[in-house]
Order: sequence, then structure tokens, then C-alpha cells
Amino acid sequence: QVQLVESGGGLVQAGGSLRLSCAASGLTFSRYAMGWFRQAPGKEREFVAAIRWSDASIYYADSVKDRFTISRDNAKNTVALQMNSLNAEDTAVYYCAARQGRPLRSYANEYAYWGQGTQVTVSS
Repeated sequence: QVQLVESGGGLVQAGGSLRLSCAASGLTFSRYAMGWFRQAPGKEREFVAAIRWSDASIYYADSVKDRFTISRDNAKNTVALQMNSLNAEDTAVYYCAARQGRPLRSYANEYAYWGQGTQVTVSS
């Protein structure tokens, strides 16, 4: 049974940083790519970043490139999202997701497994 559990959300001032973590279990990690998505009120779920377990290949949305960093810890089976220079537009519920296969995809419907989400609120 696949389980994804996010943590690390909270309230931060504009310009600040937060680090999200996703603990994964029940996966054959070498066969999966992991993604972070976010959803703001009244908006569709939006791709943020993705990483492949096997070789740590990475893909970012343009809106977060140079501010966010995705990484994985094979020993702890976790995927992290370091978020710097946060602004009000980053306010959303952030979700961890997993998809089987090597390609790094940005479409939410290509990810089969999802965490429960963690709220990130950036005050201006």
C-alpha cells in the first residue's frame, strides 16, 4: 500500500523560506518519479517540481525555478522541497505525488498516488 505523508507547511512572511518533506512508503522507489504540486483556492492544481528516484533528474515549473529546490533522500525514503524567496502567490496547499515510470511529468492526472497535502501561507 502506497503512502505519502507531507509535513513542513506553515505561515511565513514574504521573502522567507520553508522546507516541505514527503515521507514515502510502499513503493519500489527505483521505478517511480515523485512530484510536488500545489493548489490555491479557486485554482486548478499546479505542477511545481518533479524528481526521479533512480538518478535524481529534476524538472521545475518556470514559476519556481531558481527559488525552489527538490531533492530526495534514499536512505530515509523522503522527498523534500526547499522553498526560498516566498511570495503571496506561493500560498497554496502543497501535495506530494508519485507516478510509476521514468519520465518527469507535469500533469497531475499522470500521478497515481497523492498525499493529503500541507498548507503553505505566505503573508505579504
